[in-house]
Amino acid sequence: MGNPFTLSFGKKPLEEIARPVQTSEIVEAFTAEPINQQIYIITGVRGSGKTVLLTDISNRLRNEDDWIVVELNPASDLLQGLATKLARNEVCADIFKKAKITLSFLGVGVELGESASVADLETTVGRMLESLKKREKRVLVAIDEVTNTESMRIFVSAFQIFIRQELPVFLLMTGLYENIEDLQNEKSLTFLYRAPKIMLPSLNLNAIASRYRSLFHLERGEAAEMAGMTKGYPFAFQALGYLTWQSGESFRTVLPTYRQYLEDFVYDKIWSELSAKDRELAKGVALAETGEIREVMEKAGFSQQEFSPYRKRLIRKGIVDTSERGKLTFSLPLFDAYVQEQFF
Repeated sequence: MGNPFTLSFGKKPLEEIARPVQTSEIVEAFTAEPINQQIYIITGVRGSGKTVLLTDISNRLRNEDDWIVVELNPASDLLQGLATKLARNEVCADIFKKAKITLSFLGVGVELGESASVADLETTVGRMLESLKKREKRVLVAIDEVTNTESMRIFVSAFQIFIRQELPVFLLMTGLYENIEDLQNEKSLTFLYRAPKIMLPSLNLNAIASRYRSLFHLERGEAAEMAGMTKGYPFAFQALGYLTWQSGESFRTVLPTYRQYLEDFVYDKIWSELSAKDRELAKGVALAETGEIREVMEKAGFSQQEFSPYRKRLIRKGIVDTSERGKLTFSLPLFDAYVQEQFF
């Protein structure tokens, strides 16, 4: 058997810990009758499993006869991509043909020509969705790692119109907190503030321990210790499992390499995206021995007024944990040591 763990972001691993609560919430909302929710945004820190959850939900709905799932590249022309992929879908193409929807401007092989304006595309996609609605079909549009681009703004504006027209189209997006915030702050897209957002929590440590125990034939206590080293962070679960499997030895022997992988694959990028004030607060969290708010503020040199907004930022970025009342600690394993190294 090959290594069941993976270090590749976005790739569905052979070994994964399911997120049944989040999956059920989204699937049940999208499949409800009558339709009352047509958009969900999945957010979380890098390596938190956003893409895996999006893939799981897409695959689940793809297996339903009344669903058409379209995955779009956020770097492409999204409205054009949706029109093209719907036209190329065998089930949809037959419906469009019977509905006598003219797709001549799509060109040979249903490639969109440069002459197709945004208005043309929006109108045509609307007619496509209307014909699918008559056949009781629903369309899920899945977009991974969204950013605030012109194409995204045009697409989301069109999507808002489709919703007002009561068309059966649903949008599932993933993105980092700062990218989602930047997008929804656009004047024409403030409706995204009302879109439900799922901030991915840490994985269940008992589930991780059980998986490690089964794969590596560990005693219960040792499996719990190994799981604790991940703090429930999905990339850490994969990285520690991957390195332990590769070594064929105890997980303790790979801990130095494990730490290096966390830093090289994720933490350097996370750190580069933090503001100076974000970093100062992170330093306070790293230096606070008790994790108590008062000590964190003291170590960071923050007043209460200055502390609150940056505390909220780090929470929304998925970097700190507030599950223990009155305390602020890192949600990422070994991140405290990493932060201290940046200052000392």
